[in-house]
Amino acid sequence: MPADVHHLRHPLIQHKLTLMREKDRSTHSFRRLLGEIGMLMAYEVTRDMPTQLIEIETPLEKMQSPVIEGRKTVFVSIMRAGAGFLDGMLNVIPGARIGHIGLYRDPKTLVAVEYYFKMPADMHERDAIVLDPMLATGNSATAAVDRLKEARPKSIRFVCLLAAPEGLAHFHANHPDVPVFVAAIDRQLNEHGYIVPGLGDAGDRIFGTK
Repeated sequence: MPADVHHLRHPLIQHKLTLMREKDRSTHSFRRLLGEIGMLMAYEVTRDMPTQLIEIETPLEKMQSPVIEGRKTVFVSIMRAGAGFLDGMLNVIPGARIGHIGLYRDPKTLVAVEYYFKMPADMHERDAIVLDPMLATGNSATAAVDRLKEARPKSIRFVCLLAAPEGLAHFHANHPDVPVFVAAIDRQLNEHGYIVPGLGDAGDRIFGTK
């Protein structure tokens, strides 16, 4: 496993992921669990986020105390499934800005095709956290970060729920400087480019589509 892969093994994350994997889990339950995992993963992803001291007044006296610069954080959602992570992440950093990258995977070539890109201004001052539940072939993640780097954010991190070894290898071959935070690394990809054992198509399960 590449050195810059952070496998988040917290029992609460693993417990909720197990429930999400169940094929008969309802759309509502799947969506709620993903939001809860997103919130738990946000704590790990932001563990070393820089802080600054501000002056506040407690009921007893004035003091210098640390705060994070939430407005300097950008959650970059890879549409459409990345939206499932947003609510949980925003519960932890409500002041963050949100960017969107629209990609779809060509069903024949499995190559990522971009159809939308919108980021906040002044990305060179901002830390970008890219969200996509699945890192399968790694094509979409690689294409998204390729495009994001054109905006020159201060830093980039990639957060996913599941990854396949093939996807991790492909992503880090192209972006060795971008750390990946993942809840589970599954066995492999199948012949259709899906992660196995996996949990199916995350977008379809989040939105109740086929």
